[in-house]
Amino acid sequence: MSTTVAILILVVSFVVMLLLRFPISLTIAGSTLLTIWYLDLPLIVVGQRMIQGINSFTLLAIPFFILAGQIMSEGGMALRIINLAQLFVGRIRGGLALVNNVACMLFGNLSGSAVADVSSVGSVMIPAMKKKGYDADYSVAVTASSSIQGVVMPPSHNMILYAIAAGGVSISSMFLAGIVPCLLLLVSLMITSYIIARKRGYQKGDPIDRKMVPKILLDGFMSMLTAVIILGGIFSGLFTATESGALACLYAFILTFFVYRDIPLSRIVTILKRTFRTVAMVMFLIAASDAFGWILAYLQIPSMLTDLLLTASENKFVVLLIINVLLLLLGAPMDMAPMILILTPILLPVVTSLGVDPVHFGIIMILNCGIGLLTPPVGSVLFVGCAIGKVSIEKVTKALLPFFLVMILDLLILTYVPSISLWLPGLFVQ
Repeated sequence: MSTTVAILILVVSFVVMLLLRFPISLTIAGSTLLTIWYLDLPLIVVGQRMIQGINSFTLLAIPFFILAGQIMSEGGMALRIINLAQLFVGRIRGGLALVNNVACMLFGNLSGSAVADVSSVGSVMIPAMKKKGYDADYSVAVTASSSIQGVVMPPSHNMILYAIAAGGVSISSMFLAGIVPCLLLLVSLMITSYIIARKRGYQKGDPIDRKMVPKILLDGFMSMLTAVIILGGIFSGLFTATESGALACLYAFILTFFVYRDIPLSRIVTILKRTFRTVAMVMFLIAASDAFGWILAYLQIPSMLTDLLLTASENKFVVLLIINVLLLLLGAPMDMAPMILILTPILLPVVTSLGVDPVHFGIIMILNCGIGLLTPPVGSVLFVGCAIGKVSIEKVTKALLPFFLVMILDLLILTYVPSISLWLPGLFVQ
């Protein structure tokens, strides 16, 4: 059997099924099956690799983080975090936009999901901004771009996916590595939002009644305690990521249903169903991607790509630039999780051969994929934001351009100044 023909079958079948809008999990599994069938290998290999792909204790952290995020999204924590953010930055010109920036960062720290971020924070902030005279396209653009902080700020389940796809990179190191880049992203987005707000003449936010300040601080502290449980437990070494996720679920459950009591206990059934659907999709995707990664390794595609890129240039900075451009282009037609699971085993050997730290490359890849969530045709964050704001994708895409350019600048800074990502892991992880 010809290896070249097998590679063509794998690539062409993958692209064709992707263009035909097959679900990405079935696209990955289908192209793998066709290639293995052509190579006359036992088809049972696919099943074995898929089972092996999800047979990991570390993966238990993902359903816990997803469930905790779902509970917090439903339970009104987003509104309390918005109030907390407004207390600190709401009185600045264009204050609601800055509140949006900060609230998305804080809620992203709890949910770990950009889509959950834009859904929860956006459902409150976008209508509020429109009511105060902010343009709809600007309101959605601020929310959508700010929600990308959720994929970089721990506890992002995408970091767990990368750690697994990279072959055992420390989840604690990935979580630590995301903190400073997320703060860089927050500051740059706030500056951009402020400049545009002044240019468009948006007003300051409404003052907050001093009598409400203690309650806002208490509610904000109680909500943010979820992040303290997750990150504090992991970084102190008291808990694994899985154990921290389980404790976060328990705390979010008690806080939502017995302290805040914004929703009835009966809603837990709906939350569990939604979590189960999400987890099932993620696990099948991980399983299919493991089989896909095995056939890539069998055909020696990663080593071929390494040789190809090193032929183009042996300069680390040039290769990283090429990879960044590649990831940004692929981010338009591909969703984040499959990009991480498919491309990490291919690109990681390339960059590690040039001396790039796997944790540093993880932050580069995750931010790249996060930016892809804003670009059509598969920009899930963009679509959700437009649906909430009731504004066309074309208008929002135009309004997003300044934020998009700032995030590209942040990406380049993080790419070429690795100490930004590696400073905290170097301090805490030995």
